[in-house]
Amino acid sequence: MAAIQAREVSKRYGTLTALDRVDLTVEEGEIFGFLGPNGAGKSTMINVFLDFVRPNTGQVEIFGHDCQRASVAARERMGVLPEGYELYDRLTGRQHVLFAMESKDAGGEPMEILERVGIEDAADRKAGGYSKGMAQRLVLGMALVGEPDLLILDEPTTGLDPRGARAMREIIREENERGTTIFFSSHILEQVEAVCDRVGILHDGELAAIDTIDGLRQSVGGGTKLLITVDDIERVEVGRIEAIAGVESAWIESEPSQIVVTCSNDAKMDVLVGLDDVGVDVLNFETEEPSLEDLFVEYTGGGE
Repeated sequence: MAAIQAREVSKRYGTLTALDRVDLTVEEGEIFGFLGPNGAGKSTMINVFLDFVRPNTGQVEIFGHDCQRASVAARERMGVLPEGYELYDRLTGRQHVLFAMESKDAGGEPMEILERVGIEDAADRKAGGYSKGMAQRLVLGMALVGEPDLLILDEPTTGLDPRGARAMREIIREENERGTTIFFSSHILEQVEAVCDRVGILHDGELAAIDTIDGLRQSVGGGTKLLITVDDIERVEVGRIEAIAGVESAWIESEPSQIVVTCSNDAKMDVLVGLDDVGVDVLNFETEEPSLEDLFVEYTGGGE
């Protein structure tokens, strides 16, 4: 059974279309990254999962429970770290976790949760004095209460320093090893690339792409950039390189002086041999795979 199944989901606010016929399947047990520029519709989609927003058309199911007709049953399977969550200033960290346990009718010891997210020393401090990073850790701890089957994390590393972001990734992996499905929405592409099995890219309310990162690389042309240093850059004819089968583009960069070629993996050796054939000695070469940021720009036209 799929953890999340969305079919033809559309949501309009007047003349603005926030979601446009989105089809999405997140398999049970995977870590799924949900990407998109600001205003793409990511938060609207999450709000549909939580039944905070009703779609104009379409349907979403969480483990087979319709998010609108059986919203309570759907939410019982979830732990949620929402973006911009407001804590209760006068309650301590321990009291927040106890509140989450009572709300979910879940057992457990609050200190175990607080230790896991790294704020046990602040258990009895009022949350109004927490830093942004501490507050983010506390909300994650509340999401972990009851060992949910699905964790929905909306910008989970907001406010965290590098150490906190690394700890967040470790918790995500630990939860996934326990069998939890993770739905991870973020604009920090490095975080998504580090943990996700697949990613979906939402753009202008439409799902522009959905695949593994390697699959996305292949879909935009093989995804290899070849950086070549030669003995005499003046003898290089870019047009001859671009004529080689599998080469998408080639150009010369002055700083550092090198040839840059984007091509399929199979064409790399043909490029090097082609240079040798015309008497250009290759002194050094290296390959780069496009980052998730490169793929994101490709699919969204540079949207931030």
